[in-house]
Amino acid sequence: QVNLVESGGGLVEPGGSLRLSCQASGFSFSAFDMMWYRQAPGKERELVASISGPGGTTYTPSVKGRFTVSRDNARRMVYLDLQNLKPDDTGVYFCHWPTAKLWGRGTQVTVSS
Repeated sequence: QVNLVESGGGLVEPGGSLRLSCQASGFSFSAFDMMWYRQAPGKERELVASISGPGGTTYTPSVKGRFTVSRDNARRMVYLDLQNLKPDDTGVYFCHWPTAKLWGRGTQVTVSS
């Protein structure tokens, strides 16, 4: 079964850190680009970061230098390390396989004191 499952969200204070994980299953994971999106309350879903099969990365400007996307092809995992979190980073974070238009269910990140 083709599936994406995110984990690792939570409540964190401003300046804190989290690691989000995405477990992929059911497809040849290593061959494909993977992406992380987020959706803040009342806002549209936005692309946060992407990583190619070999590991090339891109980031939206607001997270550059604070977030790091990585992958472990052997384990079929994609990670998003979030550092120096800000309240504006609050939202549901989704793992996405664009080739198949496949989305995970998301994991909630809340940044608040």
